Amino acid sequence: MGKYNITDQKEKNAAYRALVSPKMMDSLKERILKIILMKKKYKDKDYSAKRLAEDLGTNTRYISAVVNVKFHMNYTSFVNKFRIEEAMTILLDKRYKDLNMEDVADLVGFSNRQSFYASFFKFNGMTPREYKKLYYKETKGQEKEKKSVRRERVLQELRAQQIEEKKKGDEKNDRDF
Repeated sequence: MGKYNITDQKEKNAAYRALVSPKMMDSLKERILKIILMKKKYKDKDYSAKRLAEDLGTNTRYISAVVNVKFHMNYTSFVNKFRIEEAMTILLDKRYKDLNMEDVADLVGFSNRQSFYASFFKFNGMTPREYKKLYYKETKGQEKEKKSVRRERVLQELRAQQIEEKKKGDEKNDRDF
C-alpha cells in the first residue's frame, strides 16, 4: 500500500469468463467502447456497469468478463482511464487554467476530488496538481530555451553581417590603396 491506498491488482480466474464466446466478446467490446468512449458515458457519474449491461441487453457478469479480458482491468478502472485521459487534456489546456481540481474532477465524471486524485495517481504516479506544475515548468523551460536559441541565432547573424561588412571594407581599402 502506498499513497492513496492503491493496492496491486490480483489476478483472478473467474469461471464465467470462459462462458462468453470470443465472437460475443469482440461484439460486446465494440459496443462497450461505442457507449463509454464515443457517447462519453464515462462523464456520467451514475453510469454503472449495471446500466451499461441494460443498455446493451446483457448482464453485468458479461460486461465484467469482457472488460477484464479485453481491457485487462475492472469496470471502474476502465471508466476512470477515460476520465483521467480527459482530465490530463483539460489540465494542460490554457482555456481551463483557472478551474480548480474539484471542477476538473466534476467535468470528467468523478463524484469527488478524493477519487479523482486516487485514480489520477494510480494511472500517472503523480497528483493532478503535480502533473500540471510539471507541464508548466517544462513549458517555461522550453520557452526560455527557445528564447535563448533565438537570441543565439540573432547574435550569429549579426556576427556574420559584421564579418561580411569588414570583408567589404577591407576589399574597398585594398582597391583604394
